[in-house]
Amino acid sequence: MFGGVFDPESIDKKIAEKEAVTAAPGFWDDHAKAEKVLNDIKLLKGRVQPWRELIAQADDLEAMYELGMEENDQSVEADVKQMYESAKAKYEHESILNLLSGEADSSSAFLTIHSGAGGTEAEDWAYMLSRMYIRWAERRGYKMETVDLLEAEGGIKSITLQINGDYVYGYLKGEAGIHRLVRISPFDANARRHTSFSSVFVFPVLDDSIEVDIRPEDLRVDTYRAGGKGGQHVNKTDSAVRFTHIPTGIVVACQSERSQIMNRATAMSILKAKLYQYYKEKQEKENAKFGAEKKDISWGNQIRSYVFQPYTMVKDHRTKYETGNIQAVMDGDIDQFIDSYLEAQWKGLPMGGDDADEDSVE
Repeated sequence: MFGGVFDPESIDKKIAEKEAVTAAPGFWDDHAKAEKVLNDIKLLKGRVQPWRELIAQADDLEAMYELGMEENDQSVEADVKQMYESAKAKYEHESILNLLSGEADSSSAFLTIHSGAGGTEAEDWAYMLSRMYIRWAERRGYKMETVDLLEAEGGIKSITLQINGDYVYGYLKGEAGIHRLVRISPFDANARRHTSFSSVFVFPVLDDSIEVDIRPEDLRVDTYRAGGKGGQHVNKTDSAVRFTHIPTGIVVACQSERSQIMNRATAMSILKAKLYQYYKEKQEKENAKFGAEKKDISWGNQIRSYVFQPYTMVKDHRTKYETGNIQAVMDGDIDQFIDSYLEAQWKGLPMGGDDADEDSVE
């Protein structure tokens, strides 16, 4: 019935099993666990119900079309066309959502941006990218929090956002890599064309169902006074926390809360997410499946270019998808880039190489 895209009977069985758990005595004794079960049920139902609704919608469309043909009634043409466009849009949306079946795809995400070399110009580009992702999240109704921020004169040196909602990680995982800006720099008195880089990293916010072992002896913990804007009390105590995971060298920090305890909890959540990604990539590399993507993520191998001058274009170098409406992209309209990446991954299409013709500095 669903064209072999997935197994609805298996999903229905999982829904029934989890709904049975909600009826068990003491279900709400562990509120966090209960909320997780209810959210799992919602996500599972979201995998099958829209397809059943789409099938019913297609049946209605077919019936209306046949009725119009039998009675030679031209007046139903507009209704049929409207129903078709609605069904098509729903099918495309659900097809993309159905690609997000990875272990952590349904999770919220941490998104970190680092400015590259280039001083003020690069710092401004990092800020522009952060605004783009914030606007994207706002469009989808996701909740956001700035976990860590290192401001700079020209913008930001680094920022970590926690974006909460269903399938955030699944949608954003393909955004990890180097993003390149080409424009006439507003900071250059000679109005020369500059190229700037920022790196984007995406990690899932993990729940207790995904285990990551972090031994206390493998951690170095540093506390310091939070910087930047945060209220009159935020800088008066050593509330900011930095964790260094000694075996991997991974460093995370959090200074968004006034309480050191809360910052520790958030930093541990980020570390857990980064270690999950680290070990996942290590395993994939050992299986010879990660080599191509690792090249894309390395510095100087940009995944996407944003060109403001002498023409306007945003182009993904992996999928070759591009648009000339750069202002819409910078306002968060990046779904077509996300969708094209997910489709290419699902189909196993080869990812394109880098295009270097638009990155020269004049």
